[in-house]
Amino acid sequence: MGGLFKSMLFWLLLTSSLAFFWPADVVGFDPFWSTKWMLWGAVAATMFSLGALVSPEELKPLKTKPWWVVLGVIVQVTVMPLAAWMVTRVVPMDQETALGVLLVGCVPGAMASNVLTNTAGGSVAYSVSMTSVATFFSPITVPSILWVVARQETQGSLAKSSMLLAALVTLPTLLGYFTASHLKAVTSFFHSLGSFIASVALLWIISTVVASNRDSLMAVGWLIVIALLLVNLTGYLGGYLVGGVVALPKGYRRALTLEIGMQNAGLGTTLSVSILGDGTAAAIPTAVYTFGCMLTGTMLAVMWKRIDRISSDLRDDAGASV
Repeated sequence: MGGLFKSMLFWLLLTSSLAFFWPADVVGFDPFWSTKWMLWGAVAATMFSLGALVSPEELKPLKTKPWWVVLGVIVQVTVMPLAAWMVTRVVPMDQETALGVLLVGCVPGAMASNVLTNTAGGSVAYSVSMTSVATFFSPITVPSILWVVARQETQGSLAKSSMLLAALVTLPTLLGYFTASHLKAVTSFFHSLGSFIASVALLWIISTVVASNRDSLMAVGWLIVIALLLVNLTGYLGGYLVGGVVALPKGYRRALTLEIGMQNAGLGTTLSVSILGDGTAAAIPTAVYTFGCMLTGTMLAVMWKRIDRISSDLRDDAGASV
């Protein structure tokens, strides 16, 4: 799984680079061109595929440790929006870019955190449960939080955001889960190709956003990159500290850390385009964050895995010397 995710990072860099440098004027066509309907279809396909990949076994913490799951979701819907809001107040940026940063903080966690939790030796079941609950309630939480942190900018689009999230995120995820639960052929298909479909759809979403914002991306300064990194690291730190305060086991604490810091910025990208239209600067922070949180999350997961390996080697050496 770790190797698969690393290849996802590689393909994200490759496809985004192709989209950015594609000479559309010279060639005469742009393979990265898209419409809102195409973006919506890609998001729905992604969420259906990911829903089909969730097994009942992975949702056990919802029954056995429900308050741990609730805690994780509460931390996510408070720490990340607050971090994003504070960054927009400190780092100079235009109104649309600031809204993109706020969207990064408001969307639910990414399914990619489940993969990295596995790499890090964390509790995958806990990670999946938090992602599932946050995704299910996103039509309520995302517009509500966005209204709190950006009232003037989003006042006319909250109902639209809620309906979009319900139609593109919650409904496809539930359909994928229940379809796979009742039809063995669907389960087999998505366990073979579900991750691939979801990955390709995500890559395509980000690539089209990069292509539609080529000129704007060239103007992205390091301040915006640093601002997004601060949001990302604050999420990791918040999850890790809260996990320590409530004395979560190591595996659960790692899962919480990755879940909080890794946001579904691909969804944020689609929301920004849907709310403000094609070519909006609000899509830039979400597109950049998708790549950034994958990079930092991978580094964190690999670091934890290495620490475990070193600790295991030290115990083996200590046992051998006794």
